Amino acid sequence: MKKLDIIYEDKEILVINKPTKKLTIATSKEQNRTLYHEVREYIKKQNPRNKVFIVHRLDRDTSGVILFAKSEKLKRLLQDNWDYLCQSREYLAIVEGKPAKKKDTIKSYLTETKTLQVYSTNDPKKGRLAITEYEVLSSNKSYSLIKINIKTGRKNQIRVHMSDIACPIVGDKKYNAKTNPINRLGLHAKVLEIKHPITKKVMKFEAKTPKIMELMFGGE
Repeated sequence: MKKLDIIYEDKEILVINKPTKKLTIATSKEQNRTLYHEVREYIKKQNPRNKVFIVHRLDRDTSGVILFAKSEKLKRLLQDNWDYLCQSREYLAIVEGKPAKKKDTIKSYLTETKTLQVYSTNDPKKGRLAITEYEVLSSNKSYSLIKINIKTGRKNQIRVHMSDIACPIVGDKKYNAKTNPINRLGLHAKVLEIKHPITKKVMKFEAKTPKIMELMFGGE
């Protein structure tokens, strides 16, 4: 088992830099090769009675900052008050092409087909509101590096919204990408900033940008 890339740990929380191509939690198809399984093994080595709880998830192919709670009480506090406690969630994305606007906010209602494909609708009755802010950091002939802040945490939100503006994330065949120059999904959860529900202290966690993503834009 590869060693966990731990960003921060104390007696209440554990923050990990999740690798790409790893599920956060088990599915019917995959039970053991998950980040949760590895984190649970890690904390049980410290003390067999230790427990760990998932607070939020990242898609299998997205890398970056993910937070675990070490008690069910803290997990519930974080999840029940997530919109208030989560100060910012910043991602880096490599997309095909270049957005028409250098900076913009995308808003739509997200809903899902029976085959689990998420898509945008303008009808509030059919979906849940999703808000994505983005800014283009760098572009070359074929691709752009984009900084993204999400104001809501919906399933596949960034992937759908980038596809909506005709700039799908590289490697994201599900949402219309034609190319995969880095042999992975070009999406990385860079920063998570939260207000600790017990101490009220604002904590900022940052995951190093994957080298392969940096190299596409001259190490930016």
